[in-house]
Amino acid sequence: MEELEMQVSQIEQLIANGDLVGLEEFLNELNISEVEELIDELPEHGPLFIESLNLNRAVNVFRILDFPTQNRIFKKLSKAKISALINELPPDDRTSFFSEMKDDIKHLILLLPPKDRVEALALLGYPEDSVGRLMTPDYITVKAHWSIERILGHIRRYGKDSETIDVLYVIDSNGKLIDDIRIKDVLMAEPETIVGDLIDHRLISLNAYDPQEEAINIFRMNNRVALPVVDGQGVMLGIITVDDILWVANEEYTEDMQRIGGTEALDEPYLDVSIKNLVKKRAGWLIVLFLGQLLTATVIEHFEEQMASAIMLFALMPVIISSGGNSGSQASTLIIQAMALGEVTLSDWWRVMRREILSGLLLGLILGALGFLRIMAWQSFAHSYGEYWVLVALVISLSLVGVVLWGSLMGSMLPFVMKRLGADPASSSAPFVSTLVDVTGLLIYFTVATLILKGVLL
Repeated sequence: MEELEMQVSQIEQLIANGDLVGLEEFLNELNISEVEELIDELPEHGPLFIESLNLNRAVNVFRILDFPTQNRIFKKLSKAKISALINELPPDDRTSFFSEMKDDIKHLILLLPPKDRVEALALLGYPEDSVGRLMTPDYITVKAHWSIERILGHIRRYGKDSETIDVLYVIDSNGKLIDDIRIKDVLMAEPETIVGDLIDHRLISLNAYDPQEEAINIFRMNNRVALPVVDGQGVMLGIITVDDILWVANEEYTEDMQRIGGTEALDEPYLDVSIKNLVKKRAGWLIVLFLGQLLTATVIEHFEEQMASAIMLFALMPVIISSGGNSGSQASTLIIQAMALGEVTLSDWWRVMRREILSGLLLGLILGALGFLRIMAWQSFAHSYGEYWVLVALVISLSLVGVVLWGSLMGSMLPFVMKRLGADPASSSAPFVSTLVDVTGLLIYFTVATLILKGVLL
C-alpha cells in the first residue's frame, strides 16, 4: 500500500510538471498489474497512461481492465491508439471487448485487416454465453506423422503468434482434432520420435456452442491450462486458455452472489454504478418482495379475529416466520451453489427432494423440541400461557416441524424450477424464498393453531 501511494505521488508530480517523457519511462518500468492499480487510483488519468505506454504494454494493461474502465478509457484515446489497440488485442480479448460494447462496433471492425475482420465476425457470431465467444484461433497444430525435430522447427516459426505453446494439437488432413500433446512430452522425446508415438487418445475438448459454465467445470476437474474447441464434426476451431476461464468464473460468481442477495447483477463495479442504475437494479426485487409481504399481512388479517383470544400466538409468530425463512434460505443457497459447481443437475431433482424431506423433517423436529422446551420453561417461571400451555407448546412444535420442512422443500426446489424455465437458478434468492415461506408458513401456523386450540382458546 505504501509503495502504491509513493507511485501515485510520483505520477501526480510528473503530470503536474508536464513531464510526459518521464511519465512514459516511469510507466514502462512498472508491472502491468501495478499500472492497472494506478488506473484504479487515478481514473481520470487512465487514457493518458494507455497513451503513454508502448503498444505491447498498453495492450497487456488494457486487456486486464474491467469493461467499464476499458470503455471509459477507450472513448478518450486518440484514433491512432484506438486502431493500434484493436489490431494488437488477442482475438479472444478483442471479441470480449466487442461483445460488451453498447455502441455500434462496425467502425471498429473496419479498422482490422480483412483476415482479422472475418475472424472477429466469426467469433461474434457465436451465442453470447457460449464457449465460442471465449476461444482464440491462435494455437499450434501438428500432424501425426511429423517428427519431434520438425515440430520444434514449426514452433520456432509460428509459436510467437500462438496464445500458448504449452499444448500442441494433433489434427488430420481435414482439420479434425485427433489429440493434444504437452510441450513437456515433446521436449523429453528423442528427435526422431514421431507425434503418433506420443498420442495417448485421452482427449478432452469443448464444443463451440457449449455454455461457458460447462467449460469452467471441465477446466476445474481436469487441471488444464488450455482446452481445444471443436465444431459438431470434430474440426478444430480454436482454444480456450485458463486465464479467460478465470475471468468468466469470477464474473459468474459475482453475478450469483448479487442475485442470491436479492438484486439484479450489476454490469460494473459498485462504486462506478450511478445512483439511478443502482436503484433500478434493486427496486424490481424489492417491489416483488414487498408484494409478497403484503400477502403475509393479508394472512394475518384473515386470522386476526380468531387469534384475538389467544394473543400469545401472535407473540410467538416471529419464531415461526424466521425459522421457515432460514431453512428455505439455507436450502436454496446450498442447491444454487451445487448447481454452479456442477454437483447437481436437473435430473437430480427427485434425489434432492428426498434428501430435503428427510433433513427438513429432522431439522423441524429439533427446532420443534426447542420450541416446546421454551414454552415449558416460561410457563414454569412466569405461568405465561395459562392452563392450556401444553396445547400452545404443541401448536408451536408442530408448526415448526411443518414450516421448516416446507421451507427446505421450497428452497431446494425453486432453483430447479428456475433452471427448467431457462432462468438463472440464483434468481431464486434467499430473500425471495424467505418471503414465499413467510406466507405459507403463517398458513401452516394458524391452521395448526385452529385445529388444536379450537373450542379451548379459540
